[in-house]
Amino acid sequence: MTEHTTGRPVDDAQREGHSADPHENRRQVLYWRLLARLFDPEEQAGLESASLAVVEDMGLPSALLDPQASVDSIVQRHPELAAEFDSLMVPEPDEDATSGRAAEVRRAALVSKVLLGVFATGSGAVSAGELARWQSDAGWLERALGCEPGGLRGGRPGAGASGAGGGTSPVGTGGRRTSPDLSRLFPEIGPELGAIEADLVRRMRLREVLADPRLAAQLTPSMSLIEQLLRDKGNLSGVALANAKSLIRRFVDEVAEVLRTQVEKASVGALDRSVPPKRVFRNLDLDRTIWKNLTNWSPKEERLYVDRLYYRHTARKTTPQRLIVVVDQSGSMVDSMVNCTILASIFAGLPKVDVHLIAYDTQALDLTPWVHDPFETLLRTNLGGGTDGTVAMALAQPKIAEPRNTVVVWISDFYEWQTEPLFESMAAIHRSGAKFIPVGSVTSSGRGSVNPWFRERFKDLGTPVLSGHVRKLVHELKTFLT
Repeated sequence: MTEHTTGRPVDDAQREGHSADPHENRRQVLYWRLLARLFDPEEQAGLESASLAVVEDMGLPSALLDPQASVDSIVQRHPELAAEFDSLMVPEPDEDATSGRAAEVRRAALVSKVLLGVFATGSGAVSAGELARWQSDAGWLERALGCEPGGLRGGRPGAGASGAGGGTSPVGTGGRRTSPDLSRLFPEIGPELGAIEADLVRRMRLREVLADPRLAAQLTPSMSLIEQLLRDKGNLSGVALANAKSLIRRFVDEVAEVLRTQVEKASVGALDRSVPPKRVFRNLDLDRTIWKNLTNWSPKEERLYVDRLYYRHTARKTTPQRLIVVVDQSGSMVDSMVNCTILASIFAGLPKVDVHLIAYDTQALDLTPWVHDPFETLLRTNLGGGTDGTVAMALAQPKIAEPRNTVVVWISDFYEWQTEPLFESMAAIHRSGAKFIPVGSVTSSGRGSVNPWFRERFKDLGTPVLSGHVRKLVHELKTFLT
């Protein structure tokens, strides 16, 4: 790619005298600049000058090419652009050939600005102002995809939700077109935005953000953010501590809603056929009743005489159960710690289930008194440190009063420094008649690592390690407890 003395882009086809679409050339210049900026922090002078010529020729402000200018600031200076940014990336009906190609060049310039503002986050330290600018641009990306600011990030609008020039109007009312929410077509966009925001928070002083209620309210709770909050909670106070607790509770509530749904959908206990079916109309098995009484059919009267009614069994086997959850709270198991704390509280709400919760690293903590409130439980955890499961076993074993009615769930990567003694005590629990469930990871992603030494021995014991998605553990527990 080269350029004339005027700065206009020219490709090889034009140099050779062949006909070429100038609109297509300009659009390609803008997108090549977009790719270069995303993957290389170094500025490409040729692409920058060519893109500037294209932007000015389209009558757009040169600030679109300024990495330091947020979409919000551009819209404040040029209010007429707010409508163009709305639903910018939503497909629209074909335009006529010439005007359509020109519109695509203009759209490429605006799309490049939005994408670079959100995805070109660089590296190194981040200031509170830079985080606020990113949150603003993320709001404009959500608007460009046809949904409300904050819609992809869990309904928490960024600064872009209140930008100048009509920024507060609902999507579609002031924009160029009204279309379905594209976030449904690209479900990975929301988690990706959350991951970028979490990375930005990691690169800045978290306490500075928490001390600012406006910035803290715009944070998207994520597992990585919650990990930081739990690690740093002892150093927070006042407004910062209050905002940290608010973020943790918000995340706990969101995850609890998902896990509660999974528990409700999981299979329940087997039918207890030793209990006679209750003889009420709602339990009447009409099909079986007709089939069993077909011999009483009277062809002459065309009438079926029923001498016995059949009912469905609805009673299920429910006996009092004790669930003991032991969770490794070392640094590598934060995701599992959070998920299992919430999961334990959900099962604690089931009838006739006695739930106990123990967390450990090199020391063990009995969290049973707070098991019904995962928020309070997490505030009492102390993430990090080494791993010594024998201290947790010392708390867990005395809780096994009736082995046949007890299930012990042990969540860890099992990278222990006292391997033989710990495994022998776990095997003893299994031999006692209690159900022992070793779990390698209880994450949303399903990824995790387990010590191969323990994995092989659990397999030989007949209690293979559960690893993967949290749904696996939900299914195992629900089947046993109900």
